[in-house]
Amino acid sequence: MDYKEEVLKLLSKFVKDPILEIPPNPELGDYAFPCFSIAKVQSKSPNEIAKELVAKLKPNKYVNKILVMGPYINFFINKDILAGAAIKNILEKKDSFGKSNIGKSKKQMIEFFHANTHKGVHIGHIRNICLGESISKILDFSGYNAIRANYQGDIGPHVAACLWGLLNMQERVPKENKALFLGEIYSKVNELMKNDKKIQEGVREINKKLYSGDKKIVSLWKKSREWCLKDFNKIYKDFGVKYNKLYFESEVEKDAIKISNNLLKNKIAQVSDDAVIIDLKAYDLGVAVLLTRYGTPVYHSKDIALAVLKSKQYKLDKSIHVVAKEQEFYFNQLFKMFEIIKSPLANKSLHLIYGLVMLPEGKMSSREGNVVLYKNLINKIKEETLKETQKRHKWNAKKLEEVSNKIAFSALKYSMLNRENNKIILFDWKTSLNFEGDTGPYVQYAYARASSILKKSKNKLNPDYLLLKDPFELKLVKHMSNFPFIVREAATHYRPDIIANYTHNLAQIFNEFYHNCAVISEDKPLEAARLSLVKATMQVIKNSLNLLGISVLEEM
Repeated sequence: MDYKEEVLKLLSKFVKDPILEIPPNPELGDYAFPCFSIAKVQSKSPNEIAKELVAKLKPNKYVNKILVMGPYINFFINKDILAGAAIKNILEKKDSFGKSNIGKSKKQMIEFFHANTHKGVHIGHIRNICLGESISKILDFSGYNAIRANYQGDIGPHVAACLWGLLNMQERVPKENKALFLGEIYSKVNELMKNDKKIQEGVREINKKLYSGDKKIVSLWKKSREWCLKDFNKIYKDFGVKYNKLYFESEVEKDAIKISNNLLKNKIAQVSDDAVIIDLKAYDLGVAVLLTRYGTPVYHSKDIALAVLKSKQYKLDKSIHVVAKEQEFYFNQLFKMFEIIKSPLANKSLHLIYGLVMLPEGKMSSREGNVVLYKNLINKIKEETLKETQKRHKWNAKKLEEVSNKIAFSALKYSMLNRENNKIILFDWKTSLNFEGDTGPYVQYAYARASSILKKSKNKLNPDYLLLKDPFELKLVKHMSNFPFIVREAATHYRPDIIANYTHNLAQIFNEFYHNCAVISEDKPLEAARLSLVKATMQVIKNSLNLLGISVLEEM
């Protein structure tokens, strides 16, 4: 039972799109509606509006009291049926609790990860893949047809720099971790290029040869590209991502050249300093380059070609690009060009901005080489979680590894998702592993604690939910009953942090209940009711963590 929805149904008869608040004190009610916005429109005092509305609103079996409190209308849920209706609903729906059809018949493509070949995969990419997969899960759960896509830079100057290094630096290619090796080569060449025009020219020459189909260069490109793609597949598996479509810059480059020349022919584009551009200065968006003076396509023209390809393959209601805030101006340019050329994705595209991941030392850059590479990071986190798990349990090696890996990924994923998308994350792996505080392991531990309680009891009595009257019990029930509304909010705004914060609060409220209400007791009818409450809590934690891509654990 979604009690918030019941309150909204009452209000919606008289108010368009009402927004509820939670009163700071439970004695003031369960939900409150502020009347300020209506008062402004109707040129009346909010207190007067509140009185007029309350006269029209009638309590029902779910909402048994409605009071005016100054400029607010406060709603009180019927506590006699609150626990029973909510717990039954959760335990009946199980993994489907919170699911909806708000996105029915709507097709949305979520394009995420975007790691380039021939570069190292770092922690910034990990925030991207965590966001993209969580958003996709939330949309799936909300009835949308979520299409997972990845557009990867497998050609261009960064690849040419790496190929130059392979041909000229005489570095021995290792048998393992070849993708990591390529990232190191790229960083070294990029450093050398800063003060060496000869190397810069050499890289440009390789880039031209790659685009023109030089056999030797293309062969080396294909071989080294495959090393990266194999490594990417392992990362997708790590994060449980199954893409519907993988796109590559190399597959749209020819179309990008063709489209750019057509835009030039139709006088939408123009030549400037031997490059093909679109002038966007009239929109305060500067100039967007489509082809360089050497005739090679750049990001804008390839993204335009990609939009054409997407539109041929899918009839999309929305195309979502999960890309860092640094690229905001770029996407403003791109979407304006979509409008100008009348792309099918004009007004259907969204740049889903996320903030950078910062280290205590500052910003990361794969060009500079001062990055925390994913492989090194996850190995360190796994190593630490394994040590801690070994201290607590004498399990066999297989179980130790399985549990510690789930804790490690919980720590990493939660840290990438518990801040609002556009906020910068200061990542500290030690903090992320803490079993106390706003972390993934903290929430997992609440689930494991609940599981331990259920295992201790052999109580088979049918629960009498009317026995659940303690404030800690009712607070927990009410928070769980809000879960469907929370999921809808997260889906509407593409914000996994709403789920993460809700889940952390749920774990906190459950721990308060655990410390203040003895579940296993001599009062067997009360024990039965509280066991059902614990079971429902486990279900909601499980559903919440699933939307974040995090596994639950029975013991840890």
